Amino acid sequence: MSSVAATGRPVRVSYTSAFVGLMLRDLRVLRREIGPFIVRIIMQPLLFLFVFTFLLPRIGQAQDVGGADFATVLLPGLMAVAIMFSGIAAVALPLSQEFGITREIDDRVMCPLPVAAVAAEKVVFSAIQSILAALLVFPLAVWVPATPVYAHVASWPMLIATLILASLVAGALGLAIGANVKPQQIGLVFSIVVVPITFLGCVYYPWEALNHIRWLQIGVLLNPIVYMSEGLRAALTPGVPHMPSLLILAALVVSLAVLGGIGLRGFLGKVIS
Repeated sequence: MSSVAATGRPVRVSYTSAFVGLMLRDLRVLRREIGPFIVRIIMQPLLFLFVFTFLLPRIGQAQDVGGADFATVLLPGLMAVAIMFSGIAAVALPLSQEFGITREIDDRVMCPLPVAAVAAEKVVFSAIQSILAALLVFPLAVWVPATPVYAHVASWPMLIATLILASLVAGALGLAIGANVKPQQIGLVFSIVVVPITFLGCVYYPWEALNHIRWLQIGVLLNPIVYMSEGLRAALTPGVPHMPSLLILAALVVSLAVLGGIGLRGFLGKVIS
């Protein structure tokens, strides 16, 4: 694609170069805010791990929260929560500002890229942040608990595929929220959508444990965090019951397509209008 330089001569700019340029711009911003980023990611998992897997076992209350293996069950779930919250925060919150009165989004869409590619860049960059968030949570979930965590990489392909797909799904959900919800209602969405899907996302228990509440076990299948948690269990804690790997990956692909489509439609509608 061509643009015109200050000299008046056309300059060739490829879509790839423009896409990478946007990524580098966002990376520079993230580097300046790396401290708040790390604190935002680790604070909730750290507090949860300290209370439920360190403090309660030390005072003899571990059985009340799932027994000695609770920390092992919890590790993949907390990684999934970190992925989801990081992905949503990296897309939905900035979009709520960029679509505000100042219309900062107009500066982004002026780059030599299709408008849809600008939205895709936001999702991809948020996926990178989500993977970093999951990697930050992993050592906390191994070292903090007072009881042993029985985790090892049982399948590298499953772990890599789950991390990539889960991170993209989290970014796509952030895009769907940020592009379709009014900026002043973002906080409300976190309260009535993000928090409930986290608690019902098989974070603190495996999906198979819901077999005694069949209607709920079926209902949570609409929740993408379920497949993130179950996929990470399949890869890291194979001794804990989990869904079949192919079902998990297929569900994450479907979630990405659905949420990405909703987010892209809303993004194009707001930008072009």
